[in-house]
Amino acid sequence: MKRIQYNKYGGPELMRLQDFALAEPGHGEVAVKIRFAAINPIDWKVRNGHLKMVTGKAFPRAMGSDFSGTVISVGPGVTRFKPGDAVFGLARLEESGALGHAVITCETFLAKKPNNVPFEDAACLGTPGVTAWNGLVDKAKLTAGKRVFINGCAGAVGEAAVQITRMLGATISGSCSAGSMERARSIGVQTIYDYRTTALLELSERFDVVYDTAATMTTDVGLGLLRQAGVFLDINPTPAKFLRSMFNRQLKPIVCTPSTDILDALARAAAGGKLRLPVAEIVPLSEAIRLMTALEAGRKLGGKGLVMMD
Repeated sequence: MKRIQYNKYGGPELMRLQDFALAEPGHGEVAVKIRFAAINPIDWKVRNGHLKMVTGKAFPRAMGSDFSGTVISVGPGVTRFKPGDAVFGLARLEESGALGHAVITCETFLAKKPNNVPFEDAACLGTPGVTAWNGLVDKAKLTAGKRVFINGCAGAVGEAAVQITRMLGATISGSCSAGSMERARSIGVQTIYDYRTTALLELSERFDVVYDTAATMTTDVGLGLLRQAGVFLDINPTPAKFLRSMFNRQLKPIVCTPSTDILDALARAAAGGKLRLPVAEIVPLSEAIRLMTALEAGRKLGGKGLVMMD
């Protein structure tokens, strides 16, 4: 088996496609043969060492978080899956490993893939879907009739947030590039602003929820767009923001936190045609480093980049 890994924290030049031996799944763990893995910014943030207080100093480290595939084997205590089940989900942040032929993750980071959802589409759901759900449902407690502003509404997390907001019956405004406005409108954004030409604080409207899914909005702008009891969901948490949130309950830093309930809800939404993220490019594992390096350098795809395993 092969996977993409690296031997110290740093830039994209450190990534290598190398052989590895898959361990046996432990208690509560599941081994999955991967069909497709989706590339996310969190992948290179981890490799660059931005989260090394969580990921530690053990090397080599594998890359990749989101995937779809088929269960190979299960560890003691696993009750929701059996060998042969089609699944999607996330690798654990501490080990990663989705960008390879197989991965071991915990049972609670997986959901069964609906029969009517292709493996390609299922691989895209993990990090964007969970992050959007964490903010809108877990933190904002969003309900029908509320007014939501999504900064970056045409990105992966932004599109997931738009679709979940529609499911919950709230009104959606958002910002994106001029070239992405048609796509944003097609998935349900009712009022759209070009982020390059709009001074957001000059908008006359204020919102119950502002979700910065692009990680480009300052805290002061996010808070300034809120109604009196609104909340600002910040996808780019820092220690300073967590500290500020202790004194300002309107500020909610978001950390992607998967759970069985969330992943099962995403599976139902995808099966019902209510949640789908566009796939822009699929490459084999041998080309994954090239694609990830380009995306990290700023290349825009207009959808998800996927890696197909041999």
